[in-house]
Amino acid sequence: MVAPASTSRLTTASADRPVVLVTGFDPFGGDALNPSWLLAERLHRRRVSGHVVQAAQLPTRFADSLPRLYALLAQWRPALVVCLGLAASRAALSIERVAINVQDARIPDNAGAQPVDEPVVAGAPAAYFSTLPIKAMRRAMLAAGVPAEVSQTAGTFVCNHVFYGLMHHLATRRGLQRTRGGFIHVPPLAEHGPQGLPLEQMVEGLRTGIRAALGTTGDIRQGAGATD
Repeated sequence: MVAPASTSRLTTASADRPVVLVTGFDPFGGDALNPSWLLAERLHRRRVSGHVVQAAQLPTRFADSLPRLYALLAQWRPALVVCLGLAASRAALSIERVAINVQDARIPDNAGAQPVDEPVVAGAPAAYFSTLPIKAMRRAMLAAGVPAEVSQTAGTFVCNHVFYGLMHHLATRRGLQRTRGGFIHVPPLAEHGPQGLPLEQMVEGLRTGIRAALGTTGDIRQGAGATD
């Protein structure tokens, strides 16, 4: 497992790379929309702490999602990357701690692919930790009145696939080692379930979290773990 970045590596985004890349997914599983994309889209071209948010949609397909993400990284060379995905069982913005090198799909993706017990990247580390200041982001979101939590698992579907691929790419590609990145799972919209959140509340939470990440040189020490 690749350890979390040290405080010295969690540097504030530099002025010469003023882009924050935010991605969401297209609808999957028969749904007509995906809140992760609606959320990303609402922040497109907004300015946060002197950085411009560039939003892009990723396909919910194992084979195509990472090539699309890598092309976006090459295009924008962002200071910060926040990938979003829907988790229908969550009731808060769930900031993911760790991505694992496993694909184990309970359902097919949008292309019908259903990998079982396969690596995301063959021969690569078992896991990568997010390089976002996840606890500082959580604290800022909660202070803004937005339900937020640190999550210990991003699953084994396309969300984890993208999260792991992102972190591996940032760790191994020249010119991207200073880019920080991670993944946030979002709940359903409020109108689609009792545990859902209003879109505007999620927009405010994500904006607040991004602002905290851009202004933080290292994460805070605060309990946010799990007992199960």
